Amino acid sequence: MERKSEELPFESGFSLIELLIVVAIILIIAAIAIPNLIRSKMAANEAGAGQSVRTIVTAETTYASACPDTGYSATLVELNKGTLCLSGKDVIDDVLGASDPALKSGYKFTYSSNASNGINTTFTIVAVPISVGLTGQRGFFSDQTGVIRYSLDGTAPTAASSAMQ
Repeated sequence: MERKSEELPFESGFSLIELLIVVAIILIIAAIAIPNLIRSKMAANEAGAGQSVRTIVTAETTYASACPDTGYSATLVELNKGTLCLSGKDVIDDVLGASDPALKSGYKFTYSSNASNGINTTFTIVAVPISVGLTGQRGFFSDQTGVIRYSLDGTAPTAASSAMQ
């Protein structure tokens, strides 16, 4: 007895056109989502950079109080290691205090201090994006006054730049 195969009225599976349409839709959705993801990452980096500048200013105040013979620290590394003043050890974390300049969350933090009669009486901290428009858009600045200033174009702000509210 001969066996007859049943014929289906349609072929099973997807056609090449259907698969191409699905891939095109996925690419369109990705093209819409990726810029929003980058913008949200930049916003998070900027918020973190502003907070890190605030942390460094607070750490400098703590260091200067604990080490009156030194004044403010000479470097960011000193705020972490406490080489010159043991009371100033571990005032900031290992990421900000690892090197000078420090790199954190897409920003570069550059610190400098000025001495008078062997005591550091002033300091400045500047945070700028490593890649403007990709890791951040704004630059941040502060000094011993504690006022955080910013620039909108990612350049290094100064004491004359706009202050954050």
